Amino acid sequence: MEIVVDIQNVTKKIKGKTIIDDLSFEVKKGEVFGFLGPNGAGKTTTIRMIVGLMGITSGDIKIAGFSIQTQFESAVNHIGAIVENPEMYKFMSGYDNLRHYARMTNKVSNEKLEEVIELVGLKDRINDKVKTYSLGMRQRLGLAQSLLHDPQVLILDEPTNGLDPAGIREIRDHIRMLAREKGMAVIVSSHLLSEMEMMCDRIGIIQNGRLIDVQQVHDFVEGNGVVYEFEVGQKESAHEITKIHLPEAALSFSNKGILISVSKDQIPLLVKRMVQEGIDIYGVNQVTKTLEDRFLEVTKGKGGI
Repeated sequence: MEIVVDIQNVTKKIKGKTIIDDLSFEVKKGEVFGFLGPNGAGKTTTIRMIVGLMGITSGDIKIAGFSIQTQFESAVNHIGAIVENPEMYKFMSGYDNLRHYARMTNKVSNEKLEEVIELVGLKDRINDKVKTYSLGMRQRLGLAQSLLHDPQVLILDEPTNGLDPAGIREIRDHIRMLAREKGMAVIVSSHLLSEMEMMCDRIGIIQNGRLIDVQQVHDFVEGNGVVYEFEVGQKESAHEITKIHLPEAALSFSNKGILISVSKDQIPLLVKRMVQEGIDIYGVNQVTKTLEDRFLEVTKGKGGI
């Protein structure tokens, strides 16, 4: 797929302190890229550099092939963004807010305005004053604002902050739809692990200004192998038998038995060996790791969270 965002060895220093350290990653057309990390890890600083609100100490950022450093206007023309909270004129209607922002570019037609309003699901309330909007509606209005000029890249900094479960799901569904149907490259920053797991195609973990890992969400959650829980009556004996027959397997105890990182085709043989040794087996279940589990594994010992 076409690379739309290309971050190349970006470093940011403020008063001699390195805030972002040699950051590099790419985001492709039609992809939702999750920028994950604890508060203070450097997510918002990186986003501010991508949209040109903060200078880059070294390295470069290219948007649709244009450099933020040397071709700023051409680069930002391809970006739609909400950095932190969308700010609107509360005494004006949602429609008048969008008309106001549309005047900043010469290619937003009335048809485009109507299309964006429909897209974010605000058609029934667009003529109401923004002060009557819920937080979720204001987030959707901010999303509409960022889409007015048909950007190739959409950047959302903590888009679900303060939303109730229904609002979070609405924003998540809109983001997935924009990537799928409009082919946008979407960068979403968050510290909400469960949301990132449901929303993103790939995850990049940033910690203390450094990018620790970038992987597909599925691959990242699975980690180095699938874990199965053997629910057994004799934990210690089952543990010893597994060590003998699968010496390379990662083993640990659980409340119900033992946890084994093993391939699926090795399970029947292991079950057979345990039965031969008189182990009572009550069940074998695949244990699905959460993004939180993997996040803690990856960041452990790398500066804390």
